[in-house]
Amino acid sequence: MGYYTYSNSANPEFFDARTKHGHGKSQMVLSNLDTDTCRSLQFSLQSLFCCSKLVEYFFIAAGYLAFQGSPIMWATIHRAHHRYVDSDLDPHSPQYGFLDAYIGWIARKNYPAHIAPGAQSKDLINDPIYGFLEQKGNIRRGHELSYAINILFRIILFACFGWVPALASLLAGMMVLQIPLMLNVLCHIPRLGYKNYAGIDDSVNVWFVGFLALGEGWHNNHHAFPGSARTGIRFFEFDLSWLTIYAMAKIGLVSKVKAITNDQLLQHRKQPNLCDASVREQ
Repeated sequence: MGYYTYSNSANPEFFDARTKHGHGKSQMVLSNLDTDTCRSLQFSLQSLFCCSKLVEYFFIAAGYLAFQGSPIMWATIHRAHHRYVDSDLDPHSPQYGFLDAYIGWIARKNYPAHIAPGAQSKDLINDPIYGFLEQKGNIRRGHELSYAINILFRIILFACFGWVPALASLLAGMMVLQIPLMLNVLCHIPRLGYKNYAGIDDSVNVWFVGFLALGEGWHNNHHAFPGSARTGIRFFEFDLSWLTIYAMAKIGLVSKVKAITNDQLLQHRKQPNLCDASVREQ
């Protein structure tokens, strides 16, 4: 779904004449990496690793500047998706309408009665920055604030560096937004992908979404082991988000990373009623 772990990130700027044309591509990769690394993993589910607030905010910023909206909203909806997956309480299951699964859920004014940030995102609501971006639980107002900040950011880029980086940044942000929205639909249509793990939901791994989402498209793996920072399991399931987290752990930016082990993979392969409670720190 969208801010997927503490991969939570601001956009590096390439502002001299030689590199300004690369700004859009760089923002698109970083924003997309943020979307997968922070939202889907730690930020949207549970603590998959520990990091400083500086690292957290760095990654969150990139997702926010890709029109993702309130981090609390994304985390709350994603947690509800896992709790009620592919039931009538799932906030974006394609079983109950493709359009609603794609964009309808994000266009609501308020949370459904069974979804409450105060109950499902208690670890986030006391952060003053996230609280401000959340706009007291008014989803529509939170999006309006997000659009205003995103547009202001591009105006500043235009004023300081011209229309090329401003337009490239705008298009990159809009393109990145489509990836988690597309994933919510395509990765819950069984005929479009494959399962490594049996389960009661419709989640499947879709190869091209796996590459576009930098790892999150291995969605059946993610649902099987939501407590794991690693979602690419088989040798061909490229997971750039996991590689980024792993590299950050090696240089000390994150710690206590939780990831599925090879023994656990063999134990749970194709087994129903999976439980990820034993996912270990690496």
